[in-house]
Amino acid sequence: MSLAFDALLCLLALLAALRAVAAGEGFSRVAAFMAYGLILGLVWVRLAAVDVALTEVAVGSGVTGLVLLRAVARDDAPAPLAAGLAYRLLAGVVALLVFAGLAAVVLLLPEPAPSLAPEVARHLPATDLGNPITAVLIVFRALDTLLETVVLLLALIGVWALSPDRTWAGRPAVLLPAPWSGALEFLARLVVPVGVLVGLYMFWAGADVPGGAFQGGAVLAAMALMAIAAGLLPRPVLARRRLRALLLAGPFGFLLVGVLGWVFADAFLAYPPGVEKAVIILVEAAITLSIAVTLALLVLGPPVAEETE
Repeated sequence: MSLAFDALLCLLALLAALRAVAAGEGFSRVAAFMAYGLILGLVWVRLAAVDVALTEVAVGSGVTGLVLLRAVARDDAPAPLAAGLAYRLLAGVVALLVFAGLAAVVLLLPEPAPSLAPEVARHLPATDLGNPITAVLIVFRALDTLLETVVLLLALIGVWALSPDRTWAGRPAVLLPAPWSGALEFLARLVVPVGVLVGLYMFWAGADVPGGAFQGGAVLAAMALMAIAAGLLPRPVLARRRLRALLLAGPFGFLLVGVLGWVFADAFLAYPPGVEKAVIILVEAAITLSIAVTLALLVLGPPVAEETE
């Protein structure tokens, strides 16, 4: 039964991927892409990578899918270019070459495959964390995580650079230009409170079980977007200092902790002995808030020149 279920997942993933890239109406292709992300989430669960599965569903299928839905729904969006047969064949050949390269890397690994997992497990008690993924991201490879928070902020700046409002002081465009829907408001009133609790739980529990700042932040961003789409929250005024402080809280708070590590732990991005977990949770809280705000603003798009008050 287990082998049959895995085979079914592989078949569904392949069919969803083919539908997403096949010719057809844009909305159905985006829907297939989102379904593909959900199926990949199940694949990662079967591979015992629950943290990756949560990220795939929240970001790969959820937030990215909403961005693509907004793109295909724009009335002023340019018509897609017709791809010829040669272009499609070239894209297929490149995809097969990438697949073959990745397969070769996996299949040619020595037995046992090289891994730092034993080293992580051996040093995990020193971090006072129960989730090795969080320990890797916030302790053993903290510099990479710090740079990722900065890259996310730079991506938002790149989106805002497309705005005609050069002061970046206005509001984003309307999320859903469709007529008001009482059903959407009712759904948001039911889902948003539960979703906020789920996002907060994923952040808090991420120190010991699968979850963490990125997954929790993505869920909180999705709840904020649903509330805005349903009219329960106004579109944010991007000039507000509190909003921009939340954007900077993650990367600059993490950087501040890293600099203080020189003073109290003799190394950049090191944590003082005895309070490692408390400091890590504070860092994760700041990162969660920044990720939630940044992802929501990325989906909302650049500010428009009107409504600057």
